[in-house]
Amino acid sequence: MQEANIDITLKPADSRKLPARFTPLVFAFYMSAIMAFLMSLIIVAANSGIADHYLAQVAHAYSIAMPSAFFCILLVRPLVMLLVKHTVKN
Repeated sequence: MQEANIDITLKPADSRKLPARFTPLVFAFYMSAIMAFLMSLIIVAANSGIADHYLAQVAHAYSIAMPSAFFCILLVRPLVMLLVKHTVKN
């Protein structure tokens, strides 16, 4: 029985990147993931305290907050970009 030759060379990092047209979606995904997690940590602690089921409550809050934040960021991003344009010098 012959062994199969398997090519395990890694592709350059650039070949695994998304095209630039996906920038708004990628930005919204990362921003919503980070902010929803941080806000879930803070709000659950403020409302319920840090008790036995704190992380389970955070996970539940995050499962609701992350998709909501993602779509909110997609909706308000154009307005925020306009506000930044009018606030910052070129």
